[in-house]
Amino acid sequence: MEQLNKVELRGIVGNVRIQTFDENRMARIGLATNYAYKDRDGTAVIDTSWHNVIAWEGRNIQDLGKIGKGTKLRVLGRIRYQNYTGLDGVDRTGTDIVANSIQIIDDPTQMSYEM
Repeated sequence: MEQLNKVELRGIVGNVRIQTFDENRMARIGLATNYAYKDRDGTAVIDTSWHNVIAWEGRNIQDLGKIGKGTKLRVLGRIRYQNYTGLDGVDRTGTDIVANSIQIIDDPTQMSYEM
């Protein structure tokens, strides 16, 4: 059996924080994605999910400085879970998307969804 951990997200950046480690740049990006559907009454509902994306500048990810609040992105990557203990002593699990590729979307039709 082949194992696969692959994610594709298309959404809008809510926040971005760029850090530099030695000569490597890394971005932590808050990315919002919407899921649109109609409820039982036929009313349109949009469900927004927020994803934590981690991206290292390199071969498939160029110039993290172009990414800012409101930028539309296509992210390819994998899901990573991390266990940690919070400041209050409670064990928690964090979920990140580790990006392999990031593309800035200029075409608004690529962000559309159907109701």
